Amino acid sequence: MSLQPREFYREEYVISTDPSRLDLPWIHNYLSNDAYWSRGITFQVFRKSVENSLCFGVYHQATQVGFGRAISDLATFAYLSDVFIAESYRRRGLGKWLVDCILGYPELQGLRRWMLATTNAHGLYKQYGFTPLRCPESMMEIFNLDF
Repeated sequence: MSLQPREFYREEYVISTDPSRLDLPWIHNYLSNDAYWSRGITFQVFRKSVENSLCFGVYHQATQVGFGRAISDLATFAYLSDVFIAESYRRRGLGKWLVDCILGYPELQGLRRWMLATTNAHGLYKQYGFTPLRCPESMMEIFNLDF
């Protein structure tokens, strides 16, 4: 996704949408080894997902310490995905700030629907207005167990 990169600053931290700043090996290591939702993801699949998403990196000085991405058509729908902060940087409000930046991103305003999947962060996302599906009977999925 090619949008003009933006940066957001808070104290010694920066959140950037500049894809050239992303530490792809570091992000892939976390997603493939530590994240329950993407364990085992190959680097090739991960890289393709990054290339086709609006990605947000969280940095402490020059070191990447967090990541999240939005998958969107920029008109009606967005899916929030792969949001995480490195263990040693948690409990500093960086995760909330990251979600604030993603949901507040100018090109992602006015969408009809945002979605996400989580098994352990319902409380965090509820603060942003996320709720269980209003009509789960109207939603369907294809889930690839061989991913």
